[in-house]
Amino acid sequence: MAGNTVTRAQLSEAVYQEVGLSRHESAQLVESVLGRIADALTDGESVKISSFGSFSVRQKGQRVGRNPKTGAEVPILPRKVLVFRASHVLKNRINDLLGRGGARREGED
Repeated sequence: MAGNTVTRAQLSEAVYQEVGLSRHESAQLVESVLGRIADALTDGESVKISSFGSFSVRQKGQRVGRNPKTGAEVPILPRKVLVFRASHVLKNRINDLLGRGGARREGED
């Protein structure tokens, strides 16, 4: 599945198939959940989804970087970044799939 992307439409279709709501209601539900997550992060709240992971916004301070072409120092302004930390349950699920004939880990022969 490397290179595939799950879209909002696919999430809505999965809700439709699993829950039995209409396609329109399923799409509204997905939009509502994603909107609430985005609103919480915008308000500075963390979002924790059990057995999946947590999202949070972190403040990064100003620092000095370098232009790779010229080598000149360039200030990098303070900014906020979105951070996702996967739960141990999700990490274990991913690693179990890798151990059962999925994609091989680097350095394995």
